[in-house]
Amino acid sequence: MSAQEQVEGRLRGLGSVIVALSGGVDSSLVAALAHRALGERALAVTAVSPALASGELSGARSVAKAVGIAHEVITTDELARPGYRANDTDRCYHCKSELYDSLAVLAQERGYAALASGANADDEGDWRPGLRAASEHGVVHPLLEAGLGKAEVRALAHALGVPSAAKPASPCLASRVPYGTPVDPAALARIDAAEQAVRELGFPVLRVRHHGELGKLELPEPDLSRALADAELRRAVGEAIRSAGYAHSAIDTDPFKSGNLNVTFVGRLSAPRRLS
Repeated sequence: MSAQEQVEGRLRGLGSVIVALSGGVDSSLVAALAHRALGERALAVTAVSPALASGELSGARSVAKAVGIAHEVITTDELARPGYRANDTDRCYHCKSELYDSLAVLAQERGYAALASGANADDEGDWRPGLRAASEHGVVHPLLEAGLGKAEVRALAHALGVPSAAKPASPCLASRVPYGTPVDPAALARIDAAEQAVRELGFPVLRVRHHGELGKLELPEPDLSRALADAELRRAVGEAIRSAGYAHSAIDTDPFKSGNLNVTFVGRLSAPRRLS
C-alpha cells in the first residue's frame, strides 16, 4: 500500500472530517486527500486572527478551490488566552488549544466525526507543544501516522497538483517574537507590515524578528549574501523595516533557518548587523 493510499484509507475510515487548513503544503495535502477520500463529507477550515500573515487566507482559499474541498473561515481569539500572550515556550499549545476548541464546536454543530491536521513525521523531532493540544482534542495526524516527512509531503503534493507544493513554510506571526516577550496585536501588525515591505524588494523567503524597537531580518542564502554585499539594497531593507514602525533595523548575518525561534530557546543567539 502506498503512502497516499494509507492516508486516504485513514481519512475514509473517519467517516467525515474537518481539516485545519493553513494553506501550507502539509495541511493542503491533507485537505486534498480528504476530499479524494470523503468528498462532501470533508470540510477545510482556516482560522483567521491577528497572528495570520497577510496573503495566507487568500492562499488557503486558492488551495481549497484547486483541490475541490469545501472551505470555510472562522475567527479565533488566541490573544484572549493569558498563556498565549505571555509567550512562554508553550505558546503554541495555547494557540492550538484555541484552534481545536473552535473546530471541535464546529464539528459538533455540523456533525463531523473528527478533526485532522497537517502534522508530519518531521514535526516529532522539533519543539511542537501544539501536538499536546491536538492530543487533548483527539486530532488525527494522517501524514505523521503514515511516516511522511516534509520531503515526501512536498513530492506527493506536487504529484497531485496541489498549488502549495513548493510554498515556503509560513508559521504564524507570533513565531517572530522571542519567547518571554509578550505578544500583542500591535507587535503582530508591525511584523506583518515589515515583512510585506521587505518582500516587495524581491525576497520571497524571510522573517522579521521582533525585538521591541528593533526589527531584525533573517534571509536564506543566497539572498543574505546579496543583501549584505549591496549597500543600496541594505539601505532599502532598512527603510522597509522602519516603514512598519520600527525605530531600528538589522540584518542577521547568519542565514535563515526554519525554527530559529527554538534555537534562541536553547540559548544559541545569532549576532545582528545593525543598519541604523
